[in-house]
Amino acid sequence: MTSSIASGAAPRRWLFTLTILAGSFLLFLVQPMVARMALPRLGGAPNVWNSAMLVYQALLLGGYAYAHFIGRFSLVRQGMVHIAILLLGGLTLPLALAEIAPPAPGWEALWVPWLFMLTVGPAFFAISAQAPLIQRWFAAHPDAGNPYPLYAASNLGSFAGLLTYPLIAEPLLSIGAQSLYWTFGYALLIVFVIAAVLARRGSDTPVVAAMVSKDAVTAHRTSWKTVLLWLALSAVPSGLMLSTTTFLTTDIMAMPLLWVIPLGLYLLSFSIAFAEKRAIAGIFVFLAPVVLLVDGSLSMFSAGRADLLAAVASIVLLFVTAVALHSRMYEYRPPASELTRFYLVMSLGGVLGGLFTALIAPVVFDWTWEHPLLILAAAALLPLGPWKQLIGDRFSNPRMGLILLGATLLIVFNGALGVFQSSLAQSQLSAVQWAALLGILLLSVLLAARRWSFVMGTAVLLLSLGGISNLLTSFEGDRERSYFGIYSLRDEPDGDKLLMHGTTIHGVQRSGDEAAQEPTAYYGRNSGVGRALLQAGELFGADARVGVVGLGVGTLACYREEGQDWTFFEIDPEVLHYSERGDFTYLSRCAPDSPTIIGDARLELEAMDADRFDILVIDAFSSDAIPLHLLTAEALDIYLRSTSDDGLLVMHISNNYIRLEPVIAQLAQSRGLAAVVRSDTELQEDGLFASTWVALARDPARIAALEAEGGWRELEPPEGPVWTDDYASILPYLVWENFL
Repeated sequence: MTSSIASGAAPRRWLFTLTILAGSFLLFLVQPMVARMALPRLGGAPNVWNSAMLVYQALLLGGYAYAHFIGRFSLVRQGMVHIAILLLGGLTLPLALAEIAPPAPGWEALWVPWLFMLTVGPAFFAISAQAPLIQRWFAAHPDAGNPYPLYAASNLGSFAGLLTYPLIAEPLLSIGAQSLYWTFGYALLIVFVIAAVLARRGSDTPVVAAMVSKDAVTAHRTSWKTVLLWLALSAVPSGLMLSTTTFLTTDIMAMPLLWVIPLGLYLLSFSIAFAEKRAIAGIFVFLAPVVLLVDGSLSMFSAGRADLLAAVASIVLLFVTAVALHSRMYEYRPPASELTRFYLVMSLGGVLGGLFTALIAPVVFDWTWEHPLLILAAAALLPLGPWKQLIGDRFSNPRMGLILLGATLLIVFNGALGVFQSSLAQSQLSAVQWAALLGILLLSVLLAARRWSFVMGTAVLLLSLGGISNLLTSFEGDRERSYFGIYSLRDEPDGDKLLMHGTTIHGVQRSGDEAAQEPTAYYGRNSGVGRALLQAGELFGADARVGVVGLGVGTLACYREEGQDWTFFEIDPEVLHYSERGDFTYLSRCAPDSPTIIGDARLELEAMDADRFDILVIDAFSSDAIPLHLLTAEALDIYLRSTSDDGLLVMHISNNYIRLEPVIAQLAQSRGLAAVVRSDTELQEDGLFASTWVALARDPARIAALEAEGGWRELEPPEGPVWTDDYASILPYLVWENFL
C-alpha cells in the first residue's frame, strides 16, 4: 500500500490542510449561530454559553472517539464510513431549533445542553472527527512528515469561524440565511473529504500499518502516566477558558461579546503550541510562570471592582497559560500511530474541564471559586524548566534554598495581605500601594525556582489578595449562586442594604420604616418608570393593572396603590427568595398579595390571556448584558398583546456599551407606536442612580399625558433593520469608547 501511494501522488498537504480548515471553520461558526437561535428561549445568562460549550466539547469527544475507533479499518473503508456519517448528519440540515418543552425552574443546567444536543448534535458530531481523522489520513503517505502542525491549521480555522460570526454573519444575515449558507459549507466539506480519500486511493490496509510497523506501535505505546498528563494538560486550559468567561462577566464587567475573546484565544493557543517552528511557543513557556503569578493575582485582587485592568489580566493569563500547557502537551505527543488516541484523550480532558466549570462549579460553589482553583492547577502543571535553570540552579546549598524560598513566601503573603486590606476602603489604589503590590509580585517570581514553592506562592497570593475575604463571605452565607448569576448581600455603613449581581447593584433598600418603602436605585420618583407608575391611577383608574418583568429586590412594588392589580415576573427563583426571606421587604410591605411568576417572562406572557395589563414594565437586563430575545419585533408583539389597546409599555434601556435608543425607535416605528424617552441623571444621590426609560403606546394620548409632566423627549432616529428573532446584531450599536 505504501508504494502505491508513493508512486501515485504527492502528499498534497494543501488539500488536507484545506479540509481540516473548512471543518474547523464550520464547527466554530455553528456554535454561536445555534446559541443565537436559542436566545428567544434561553435569554443571555453567561452560563447559557458555558452549557453550550459543554455540549460542543462532549460532541467533540464523541467525534474523536469515533475517529479513533475507525482507525483500525483500511483508509478506503474509513473514507466510506466517514462520508456516510457526514451524509447522515446532513439530513438534519438546515439547522433549526429543536421543539422541546421549556425547563422547570432550577433545571436549566440540564435542559440547555439537551436543547443544543438535539438541535446541532448530528451535524456537529460528523464534522468533529475531521481534525484527527484527516491528520491520520495525511500521515499515511510515506513522505507526509509530521502531521501535528495540521492541528495548528485546524485551530486557525476555528478561530476564523468564531470571529466570522459576530463580525460578518450576524450583522449581515438572518438566522435562516446563516443556516442555509452553513448547509452549503457542509456540502462543500463533503466534497473536500471525498477528494482527500481519493488522494490516498490504493490503500487496502489500516492506516496505522502505513505509518509504522506493528512492532514499532507496541514499542512506542505511551504509558498511562503520560496519558494522565495529557488529560490534565488539556482539562485545565479548557476549564480555565470557561471560568475566565464566567469570571469576567460576573465579577469584572458584563461587556457584550466578551465570551468570544476567551474562546478565541483558547483556540489560538493551539495554533502556537502545535506549530512546527517552536520559537514563539518557547517564549510563551518562559513567560508563563511570571504571567500566572502577576495576572492571576491582579484578577483576584480586582474581582468585584469592574476594573478593565483585571479583565485584561484575566485574558492574558488564559492565553499565555493555555499556550504553555498545550506546548508541554505537544512535547509529550506520541508517534503518529497513536495520533487519534492522543486527540481522544485531549478531547476527554476538554470535556472534564468544561464539566467541572459549567455543571459542577455552579452547583457546588457560591462564587467563581473554580477560577482560582484552575489557576492553582495550572501552577502545578506549567513547564518551569527555564526558571529552574535560571534561579533554582543558583542554590548550591539545598537547605539555604529552602530557607530563602520559605522566607519569600512569608514576605509575599504578609505584604500582599497588607496591600489588599489597605485598599478595601478605596476605589483606586494610590501610587504607593501600586508600587508595593508590583514589588511583591516581582519578588514572588523567585518562587518559580521550585515546583512546590511556585504552587504555594500562587496559593498564597490568591488567598491574600482576595481569597480570604471571599472565603469569609462564603462562610457568612451572604452570597448565593444560581444558573443565572451570583448574588451577594451588602450592608452599608448608613444601614442601607444592597443586592449585588456580580459587580452590578441589583437593588437598594434603605433602613427605617418610612425610608424602607421609598423607591431607590434606578427606580426613583423622577425616573421614567417612577413617573409612569405614579400616573397609573390618573391614566387607567383606581383598579389599574400593572405587570413588572424583572423582580430585582421588588423596589417597584412601592408604587402600588390600593385597588391596583400587580403581577411580577422573574426568571431566577433565587432572586425571589431574597424577598421571601425578608432580606428585602418591598414586596411584603407594599404588595403582599401580588403574585410573582417564575419563568422566562416572554414565554409566560405569551401563555397568558390577551389584554392582561394596563401598564407593562420591562426591566429584565442583568447589568450591561442584554437578552436580545426581549427586544425583538416578536417580543414586542407579545408585550402589545398582553396590554390593553390604550395600555402603556415602559422599558428600561440603561446600558454602558450599547445604544439601544435607535433600536427601540425602529421597533416603535415598525408597529406604529408613539414613543418617548426619559433619562434620569440623578447619580449616587440618596441611593438613586442614573437610568434611561422608554415609554411606548398605541394611543398617542397616553404618551402626551406623560410628556405633560415634563422631562421626556423624542427618541433618537431609528437605525438599521428591525431586530427580530431571525435577525439582530448589537455590533452597529456598540459604544466603543466605553470599552476603554
